[in-house]
Amino acid sequence: MSKRNTQQRRHQILSQINTAGEASVEELARQFETSEVTIRKDLAAMEDSGLLLRRHGGAIPLPRELVAEDPLSQTKRAIGRAAAELIRDHNRIVIDYGRTTTGLIPELDKKRGLVVMTNSLHVANQLRELENEPTLLMTGGTWDPHFEAFQGQVAEQVLRGYDFDQAFIGADGIDLERGTCTFNEQIGLSRVMADVAREVIVMAESSKVGRRIPNLELSWDMFGTLVTDSGIEDKVCAQLERRGLRVICAEVS
Repeated sequence: MSKRNTQQRRHQILSQINTAGEASVEELARQFETSEVTIRKDLAAMEDSGLLLRRHGGAIPLPRELVAEDPLSQTKRAIGRAAAELIRDHNRIVIDYGRTTTGLIPELDKKRGLVVMTNSLHVANQLRELENEPTLLMTGGTWDPHFEAFQGQVAEQVLRGYDFDQAFIGADGIDLERGTCTFNEQIGLSRVMADVAREVIVMAESSKVGRRIPNLELSWDMFGTLVTDSGIEDKVCAQLERRGLRVICAEVS
């Protein structure tokens, strides 16, 4: 089935769920004459895009309070658009797992000839749905079900076999003294991504700037650009720029 048909089916699925209030994988597979595996992929992709919530055996609409009160998804999309402007056609890029880095994916449909490696299954699935499908590479490695990403020494060894124009890495916090930090104790892979890329771009909302978390991920000398949103304070932005960091502030519509 073509990507266009996939998009049409997902639009119809979303409309049905919003109208009925719920739908099961079984009934959707029967209605659209496709496999339950395909329907699960559809629901996963739409949940990643913030369109619905999956429940055991099916999906329900996104609660109204989340639709009304979650500007975060708009922020992530704005950061994704700003980060995508740094990418040239035919670049080789590596994308770390994370909700903010996932915001980059829809913008890649405007690029030509990309080679993209990732350790994230969500990122990989979204890349496969692009009309202008880039060459996709996976790190492999040890599957981490909590972060839904590959980690470990095998993934690091695979990464070291490549070189990239750019690495796009998220952050749970940005410690103004130390650098980016994370709740994930498996920090080795992100550091390898930074090692094998000529340009390292960190993508993080302004709300994460100044947040201190024990696990240091990337020190200041390991990345050169921060893409955030316009909510960052001017004095904090100036402090980061004094460290030699390029700060790009995305306007959130």
